[in-house]
Amino acid sequence: MSSQDEQFPAAAPDPAASSADDGMTWWYRWLCRMAGVIGGMSCAFAGLWNCVTINPLNIAAGVWMMLNAFVLFLCEAPFCCQFIEFANAVSARADKLRPWQKAAFYCGMAVFPVMLSLTLTTLFGNAIAFATGVLYGLSALGKKGNAISYARIHQQQKQMDEEKLTGALEGQA
Repeated sequence: MSSQDEQFPAAAPDPAASSADDGMTWWYRWLCRMAGVIGGMSCAFAGLWNCVTINPLNIAAGVWMMLNAFVLFLCEAPFCCQFIEFANAVSARADKLRPWQKAAFYCGMAVFPVMLSLTLTTLFGNAIAFATGVLYGLSALGKKGNAISYARIHQQQKQMDEEKLTGALEGQA
């Protein structure tokens, strides 16, 4: 057993525990993961293309985009980074984050290169990475309620309003 294994004994997250914590369904979790992988690929290719220039801000934005791609691959698809020792540990820590934290992190990572150099390459290259953050943000909002419970709540509020109105009218008379 290496020192890395001793330091992070639970590198593989428990899927039952994480799904109970954040309330995401299995298919939405896979959608977010696939969006992260595709966003990483688009950031990598657009970042490499962005570095083929003489403008220093474009080069900085391209390097940042490739860094975004690496972080997305590391957090969402650690099997793509098998040659890196700490990939599973980083992925396990990223899985412990709440969806709103992932959303803020991914959206912030995607906005920074666009602010450095607003070009079509940076805009389209970071669009899917930003969309990954939006997907995690939507999951942080929670499930949508059903129509029956909303109708009951509305009916109760309506009855309370009518009771208040009749009580106020009786008090005036």
